[in-house]
Amino acid sequence: MASNSESSVSSRPAGWTPGQVALLAAVCLVLGLVGGYFLPVGKAANSARPVAVASAPKAPHPIPTMEQMKALADSNAAPLLEKLKATPNDSALLTQLASIYSANHQFKEATQYFGRSLRIDPKNIPNRVALASCLYYSGDVDGALAQLDQALKYDPKDVNSLFDVGVMRWKGKNDAAGAIAAWQELLKVHPDLDRRPIVERMIAEARAGAAAKN
Repeated sequence: MASNSESSVSSRPAGWTPGQVALLAAVCLVLGLVGGYFLPVGKAANSARPVAVASAPKAPHPIPTMEQMKALADSNAAPLLEKLKATPNDSALLTQLASIYSANHQFKEATQYFGRSLRIDPKNIPNRVALASCLYYSGDVDGALAQLDQALKYDPKDVNSLFDVGVMRWKGKNDAAGAIAAWQELLKVHPDLDRRPIVERMIAEARAGAAAKN
């Protein structure tokens, strides 16, 4: 399930939203795609290199708790909330706040700010797709799909909306047929899609899963 979130992942493919990276990560547990898609290919990956002496492994960074992430989001949002008091209908400011909370997995707060922003700027498709992701991770799959349907009314060819409809129908609604239909439409209207190999493999996996149930 696009936003101008401040938590961009440098390794994600161009054009992918943080929500889609997270959605795709879940799907990749089934498909086994992560390694093959994100590992570098070409001369740099295949060239011989000197073997370096292994250094002592660094201690992994501790995973923050949800309370810590909420505190960080609140801290980062505080200056923007002060500005919002003077300009409560600033769509860009509301989007920034939503992105801060979404990046820290505070989806309830993110949903509220994305919703407020969309009431001001309802045709902002990236924000609507981002709201759909927040709703999905909050457990409201139907609400998420409704937002994507609305986005597709504004732009029936929107890449992110069509991609996320497929993922959410497949993983959230167990609707392989609906997922396949969305992805086929995506490939139809965007024949040169950069993520085409992943979409094709997801279609094949959805078909295989549906066939196994019949």
